[in-house]
Amino acid sequence: MSDVNLRRQFVDNYRLTTAEIVYHLPDYPELLQSYIWQEYDIAPRFPELNKFLDFWSHNLDGKLHSIYVASQKLILPRETKIYAQEFTLQ
Repeated sequence: MSDVNLRRQFVDNYRLTTAEIVYHLPDYPELLQSYIWQEYDIAPRFPELNKFLDFWSHNLDGKLHSIYVASQKLILPRETKIYAQEFTLQ
């Protein structure tokens, strides 16, 4: 993780934000496609996500259907378990 992203989380109150963007395919509007977007953003206004969605609606052909957003305040290391045995497969 870069120092900039760590600073954003601790000082600037940024959160890792993931959005699933569901949109209509331009050539087949009855079909839906999904796109996953992930970036550090500030909840609950999500200015980075709104900027991206504004770009999408003005520059891309796929009409937006729905957006699902998940946000986590601080990324923590996963819990690990250390085992005292080692096995080798041959």
